[in-house]
Amino acid sequence: MTHPSVKHVAIAILQSSPNQYLMQLRDPIPGIVHPGHWGMFGGHLDPGETPEECIWRELAEEICYTPPALSLFCEDHDVTVVRHVFYGALTVPVSALTLQEGWDLGLLTPAQIQTGEAYSAIAQRNCPIGAPHQRLLLDFFRHFAEII
Repeated sequence: MTHPSVKHVAIAILQSSPNQYLMQLRDPIPGIVHPGHWGMFGGHLDPGETPEECIWRELAEEICYTPPALSLFCEDHDVTVVRHVFYGALTVPVSALTLQEGWDLGLLTPAQIQTGEAYSAIAQRNCPIGAPHQRLLLDFFRHFAEII
């Protein structure tokens, strides 16, 4: 049983070929989680919503995208949040997405994810990858080593 103050979120690892991963550069707003950091798309579960319902809703709201399929990769627990991590394919070019939330979006390579930062043309600088997102992606790479 989780503590009532623990938040549940659903996030998505969306892979484009060849071996690039769609990431969101979070707004540089003080007070939000990981401002100015790269992270996965997703968000908080609404009351009564399942993680599966949440991730489909969040992707539609944040980038106007419906993947062909999503699968659960893992549930990641820490003191304040449970992350329901899904994965699927990005089957459209980034130019076909409409960014509705966040500062920027882009396709990051495993090498960029391993180094922990990536350039944003909008921010005009290298921006860090949020630590939990980097850790989860590196776990994903280890789990699916044959695809990277």
